[in-house]
Amino acid sequence: MITIFKDRKDIPQDKEYVELNDVFFNQKTAAKLDGRADRIIEEIDGSKLLGRFRIQSRFDDAVLDVDRLSVGCKTVLNVLYYPDKVFCLKECGNNALELIYGLDSGSVYSDYALIPFDMDKVMVQTKEGSREVAGYEELREWWCNEE
Repeated sequence: MITIFKDRKDIPQDKEYVELNDVFFNQKTAAKLDGRADRIIEEIDGSKLLGRFRIQSRFDDAVLDVDRLSVGCKTVLNVLYYPDKVFCLKECGNNALELIYGLDSGSVYSDYALIPFDMDKVMVQTKEGSREVAGYEELREWWCNEE
């Protein structure tokens, strides 16, 4: 399950924080794409991965470079391929958030609540430690009330 940080100072010093998901994807993640990316690209952007660096757009079936994927899609792929880093959630739409919250591992950050309604459980981490949170209501309460 993913780990969520809501305060930048709670991110461990040994974990790299990535604010610019678009740039990170274009420089690093695009070269790692494999079969694991197929479902994510199709579900979020409605596109089809044709090869490591090409997608078939849902618009006119145009063949495009993978750098044309949405930032939300790129963020999900960054978290999937680099679970040891912490990625900013701020550019994700609900479709991307639902997939991120369903990943087996990875870490994300946002200083305000970004929660899909359909979520199971996640780890939340503060300077006091980490704990498991289940469901939308419990996560919203943690994000909004706990300092």
